[in-house]
Amino acid sequence: MADNTPAQPNQQQVQLRIDESRMSTTYANTIRTSTTNDEVVLDFGINLPVPGADNQPVLVFNVGSRVVMNWAGAKRLAISLGQVVRAFEERNGEIPVGPRQGGGPKLSQ
Repeated sequence: MADNTPAQPNQQQVQLRIDESRMSTTYANTIRTSTTNDEVVLDFGINLPVPGADNQPVLVFNVGSRVVMNWAGAKRLAISLGQVVRAFEERNGEIPVGPRQGGGPKLSQ
């Protein structure tokens, strides 16, 4: 079947160059979200158990990075994450989400 879409002579290709020279990489096992009418704030960090009163463990959320974006950017992020998670699960099976079962950080004895 022939494509009858007329060519658009004013279209230009745009090159995308990615500059990673100022990038830093961190690990996060927890995220906290906050919102305003204009923005979504994402705090990425690590939950670390520390001894509290009576030696009971207390989780401390150490924020390592904060990303602030507008709602359109947040929607694009949600779509992108949905796509990569779906592709991962198609290859490897469903990722269980729920209460942690032994895989998280623990207090050392």
